Amino acid sequence: MIEFGHLSHVGLRRDLNEDTYYGDGELGLWLVADGMGGHAAGEIASALAREAIVREVRNGAALAQAIRIADEEIIRAGQRRNDALPMGTTVVAACVQGNRFEVAWIGDSRAYLWRDGQLAQLSHDHSYVQELIAKGAINSEQARSHPQRNVVTQALGVTDPEQLNVETLTGELKPGMQLLLCSDGLTEEVGDAEIAATLRQGDCSAQECVDTLVAAALDGGGKDNITAILVRCH
Repeated sequence: MIEFGHLSHVGLRRDLNEDTYYGDGELGLWLVADGMGGHAAGEIASALAREAIVREVRNGAALAQAIRIADEEIIRAGQRRNDALPMGTTVVAACVQGNRFEVAWIGDSRAYLWRDGQLAQLSHDHSYVQELIAKGAINSEQARSHPQRNVVTQALGVTDPEQLNVETLTGELKPGMQLLLCSDGLTEEVGDAEIAATLRQGDCSAQECVDTLVAAALDGGGKDNITAILVRCH
């Protein structure tokens, strides 16, 4: 049995919530999309990504293919708008079929897996600071306060379809495991240790865990929109 909790909050510094999300236990699809601040119509881009991915998965497309189609549709929509800047969005999505899961992502929205009392980050950010970490130029703690930590290197609607690197990861989903999908508005304010401490609370529902995480991000400053979905296997 699958249980899930979900919440999106505009945060404390923004007037507009450019995040969007989707959750459907029957379809077995969950996603978080973070429309890019500083770009035109980020909230439109994230909504277009959600609509395209849900439609394509419902029609039988693989998750990575659905994300590629979303990229092309957002690019076309942006060209029709003729704005000075392209509109863009990150996305992280999870499909669950039976006892298997697949996650796919573009940008710096993240997927985590809680398994056997341990939290593991499944995705790795498509971001400038992640590239610096990979080169050994900075460590993960320095990345949290780097002035360019919000610069993504891949985004739907911005990255050319031929250069789009949709990464996927599959695994087995066993009872007791939890999948967390979130925008960087959560992970900017809440560290992995605090996320793990929240998911460890076995007597809390998935919704209560999500509410706790979003409240922690607001307590941390709430500088960005905050969105989280927690999918729990019973």
